[in-house]
Amino acid sequence: MLKNRVAVVILFLLIALPATLLAAQLDFFRHVPTPAENPQTPEKIELGKKLFFDRRLSGDGTMSCATCHVPEQAFTDGLEISMSYPTTKNWRNTPTLLNVAFYKSFFFDGRAATLEEQALFPVMSAFEMNKNLDYLEEHLKSVPAYVAEFKKVFGGEITKPRIAMALAAFQRSLVSMNAPLDKFLKGDKNALSPDAKKGYELFTGKAGCIRCHNGVLLSDSIFHGLNVPENPSFANDPDIAATRRFVAKVYHFDDYKNLNEDPGRFLVTNNKQDWRAFRTPTLRNIALTAPYMHNGVFKTLDEVIDFLNKGGGEGNKVLKPLGLTGEEKKYLKTFLVEALTGETLKIKYPEVP
Repeated sequence: MLKNRVAVVILFLLIALPATLLAAQLDFFRHVPTPAENPQTPEKIELGKKLFFDRRLSGDGTMSCATCHVPEQAFTDGLEISMSYPTTKNWRNTPTLLNVAFYKSFFFDGRAATLEEQALFPVMSAFEMNKNLDYLEEHLKSVPAYVAEFKKVFGGEITKPRIAMALAAFQRSLVSMNAPLDKFLKGDKNALSPDAKKGYELFTGKAGCIRCHNGVLLSDSIFHGLNVPENPSFANDPDIAATRRFVAKVYHFDDYKNLNEDPGRFLVTNNKQDWRAFRTPTLRNIALTAPYMHNGVFKTLDEVIDFLNKGGGEGNKVLKPLGLTGEEKKYLKTFLVEALTGETLKIKYPEVP
């Protein structure tokens, strides 16, 4: 009789839980997804690394990919808004490249479907590296070492697609593994401290974080409109306003002249439901990648947790207040900080030709 009552209670609890929460799971690393058309090789990864650190990829030779994605800063730059090409300003935060191989789309608005497609966007962007891609081809062809390496790796000459493939191969190698959570999910119940375990229970239970932060990446790769506030530090910055109008104009947004906020995914899809929606970020190594959100508006994890605990920004249809107590917020933060930081990648800087 007692077993039957327990079974009924468990069944009731399962029915009461949202289906999304029941389906969502956390996972540990198993293998790095690699497209058949761009297989990983040590030589290709090394070529991509050289390109990643090469300032030739910027218009005036002052910036490389590593300018914003600094290895010692978890491949971010620690700034609210990314570094930008001289005389211009970016308008979004630099996301980490750690574990980027696991994403299903790229950039905060998901405008690129593959790492190869993503790789050249910052290079040609007017407010990032500002390098004409046709000129880049010819510029790299003037470097004998690159000519030889592209022939060795790809069996042919330097082309834009091959530059992108090499950069993507290097980025796929940036996997930060063996976080305490991975060990915990593999069965080591001592991998998490008591407070981190309490945070884990909140993450997967009451707080409902797992609804959006799930899988191996701790991201559902979906775009959500949480009504994250605009960053007041840049509210009156004319250069950021110019960048915002420029991007909207490129995407044929009719009212680009009067735009005073980041439309997010909407510019890509033109779907009203995507207004100010941004891709769920990975939480892996979250303790190392402040400031947070697409515009760096929150400088600490405490601010992020408070924002989510209040139910996100006013009027959003995604979140409801979580009702976490001060102590529960502390446990949740402990889980994020202690459990999700993987092994530090040791990057040996290449000798750029």
